[in-house]
Amino acid sequence: MGTIKTTNIETITGSGTLTLGQSGETISVPSGATLDLSNATQTGVGGTNTPNFRAKIIADTTFTTGTTTAVVFPSEDFDTASAYDTSNGRFTIPTGQGGKYFIYCQLLVNAAAADQLQFCKIFLYKNGSQYRNIHMNFANNYITRTGFNLATVENLSAGDYLQIYVYADDASGNPDLYNDSTNPNFFGAYKIIE
Repeated sequence: MGTIKTTNIETITGSGTLTLGQSGETISVPSGATLDLSNATQTGVGGTNTPNFRAKIIADTTFTTGTTTAVVFPSEDFDTASAYDTSNGRFTIPTGQGGKYFIYCQLLVNAAAADQLQFCKIFLYKNGSQYRNIHMNFANNYITRTGFNLATVENLSAGDYLQIYVYADDASGNPDLYNDSTNPNFFGAYKIIE
């Protein structure tokens, strides 16, 4: 055993694979030392925030005033594990993928007529039950349209499923989830690298 002191290690031919250690061994970088990979092509280092998905609503969607309603986002931008179901709005944590997830949602609620929206609430449901929510009460200052953003980090297990629900009181009729090209309604999540 001993210490090798040098400033450069290369293969004999100047190309190919250079192997450090063998199976069962640990390569240790001591405290205070820096492993600089900024100029290297890296493979197998770090991780990816998968599974992940983002789904959206691509047309105005009316729902019943005064009723808590499941929101189904029928179009996906991406879904790395096919874990979001566009038929029922559920994102299910895949087998072997339990852990912490960043979950986010945006909803734009539009009154049936100008200045008639009284109260709005969006819910994150977990396994069929209310789990998190955010709400706005407009009291005597009714409005025409409002936007909601919900974001949270949750520890989830394989098989857990998430859904978004919406509730609104509209004095003039049934509100809708308003869409345009720059302000879509969306729901997404990604697993956090730990």
